[in-house]
Amino acid sequence: MRDYFQKQKIDKHYIFIGLLCVFALNLSCKKNSNMTADEVGEKYSIVEKQDIKRIEPLNWWVGFKNPKLQLLVQHPNISESTPEMSHQGVSIEKVHKADSPNYLFIDLIISEVTKAGKFNIIFKEENKDDLVQTYELKSREKTSEEYIGFDSSDAIYLITPDRFANGNPENDIVETLNEKTIDRNDDYARHGGDIQGITNHLDYIEDLGFTAVWPSPLLTNDMPKGSYHGYAMTDFYEIDPRFGTLEEYKTLSTKMSEKGMKLIMDQVANHSGVEHWWMKDLPFKDWINHQENYENNIDSWDGSKSIITNHRRTTNQDLYAAEIDKKSLSEGWFVSSMPDLNQRNPFMAQYTIQNSIWWIETANLGGIRQDTYPYPDKNFMSRWAGEIMNEYPNFSIVGEEWTNNPLLIAYWQQGNPNKDGYKSNLKSPMDFAMQEHIVNGLNEEESWGAGLIDIYRGLANDFTYVKPKDIMIFPDNHDMSRIFTQLDGDIANTKMALSYISVVPRIPQIYYGTEILMNDFDKPGDHGLIRTDFPGGWEGDAINAFTGEGLNDEQKDMQSFVKKLLNYRKSSKAIHEGKTIHFAPENGIYMLFRIYKDEILVHIINKNQDKVQLDLKRFEEIGLKGKAVKNIITDHQFFWGDNMTLEEKGSVMLTTKLN
Repeated sequence: MRDYFQKQKIDKHYIFIGLLCVFALNLSCKKNSNMTADEVGEKYSIVEKQDIKRIEPLNWWVGFKNPKLQLLVQHPNISESTPEMSHQGVSIEKVHKADSPNYLFIDLIISEVTKAGKFNIIFKEENKDDLVQTYELKSREKTSEEYIGFDSSDAIYLITPDRFANGNPENDIVETLNEKTIDRNDDYARHGGDIQGITNHLDYIEDLGFTAVWPSPLLTNDMPKGSYHGYAMTDFYEIDPRFGTLEEYKTLSTKMSEKGMKLIMDQVANHSGVEHWWMKDLPFKDWINHQENYENNIDSWDGSKSIITNHRRTTNQDLYAAEIDKKSLSEGWFVSSMPDLNQRNPFMAQYTIQNSIWWIETANLGGIRQDTYPYPDKNFMSRWAGEIMNEYPNFSIVGEEWTNNPLLIAYWQQGNPNKDGYKSNLKSPMDFAMQEHIVNGLNEEESWGAGLIDIYRGLANDFTYVKPKDIMIFPDNHDMSRIFTQLDGDIANTKMALSYISVVPRIPQIYYGTEILMNDFDKPGDHGLIRTDFPGGWEGDAINAFTGEGLNDEQKDMQSFVKKLLNYRKSSKAIHEGKTIHFAPENGIYMLFRIYKDEILVHIINKNQDKVQLDLKRFEEIGLKGKAVKNIITDHQFFWGDNMTLEEKGSVMLTTKLN
């Protein structure tokens, strides 16, 4: 009996505890029932899983003007699965199957109420285990309007990263990539320059007066040879590990922002590298142009099998162009190792647009340089630039159109009244035409129709442009002979070229090493030599241009010239946005003035070898008579009178800003 009552006591004790648990659970449920889905998500975190081979973009953000996002999902036989997800404000609008069974394209709608956070996308297939992929929507670090692009107040330093500075020798060779060697004696091999090398020398770049840096492509280029230049990308969402990591790229951007500098990303919408991961399993039958030809010859692919573009870029504007010529331009491959991407495929188009936006947000970009601008489908390029500029109204994009015809340059600039109604949405084309005029004008002997008049006429073509000051000008770049070579080693002419592009209404870009007279005299035009190593970028270099050690007097003088020129330019409203007046060249002298309120900038190009007297009465309309002016390079001050003595050939820059 005693045992019986003892048992009853124990049972009652358990019942009491059980009732307490039920009561507590009930209270908890009532409390949670008043919580929002986001609060519940914060309290009970998801179990993160990465079952899917690839999903791109790698992440996205809340708060865009465009609520749509398209995910590329790649995984063996993923097309047999049905995706499901649960995150407040996010819904699946549509799921698309590709021609390959290993892809799905998922259209998402991200509403205004969506909060940042991680959620799981669950891929369900009958009689198989679920595949789970955790995806993240991040909060944006700043508003779209706060992404400020480059403009005429900037000076851009163009760098070939592999050849600038090796900041981390540990990443020189990556065994998982095709090209595994470093050879600084081979102009077409990798040399080891990287992102850390650029970051380490930002002070040098800033001290020279540059306000923006454009490195050539830094994304993975897993090609068997010649991968150093970066233009045959094999993964559009990955920094090439031989250049560094995504975090190092973001650090570069952050440190530049702290200095008030802008990072410009070199992007390629026209093509990828033939070793791109998707070339082994193309999503659609029309993912690349001439895809059938490639697939039929894939086992014996070489240059003889590819269908190359005709490079006839005028077919974009030509009223009489044959359709076959237009098609050849936009659909032909740039070279046999660079498959031409088909932007008429809507999934490829969306992929490319989203990729650009992803990099703007991820790396806090201050601009995009778009390679081979006239080669892709031009209607797509209008959409691409338009969607970026719609989201980021203060951003900047520069497009490469290599032409000496101002009419073609003008065609690509936004706002140009094109006869065919084409709207480019591109803020900045490149001024190859003016570059050619400058080189010819300085190299030619002076005569009625040659010499400085060539430069004068070139600038006179600005009436063609909607906004000349948004066009990018340069003395050279990574694809042409160094300016010092183009000007036959003439230092005075090189200074005149640099000063002129720095003061005209344009955005100037200067290639690394120009400031120390780097050249390609040994093999003019050879790309490997043009992109030679910057001295001092590698441990043990006998010459160090960063410190000046080992530079000759001419190189040091040019460095000093560029530094004084560009640092004056930084704060010159006359150069950034002033009125431009130039006078037709006479007697080997060409005068140009920039005027903004009380600041007047005088630029003189003088090709006379001997001392010459310049009559200043011709320039009375500028209103300088009796005003004090200062030489930007020498700091010499004097009053503007009736004449001026020019002691030697070269450029002279004067300003009414005395302090």
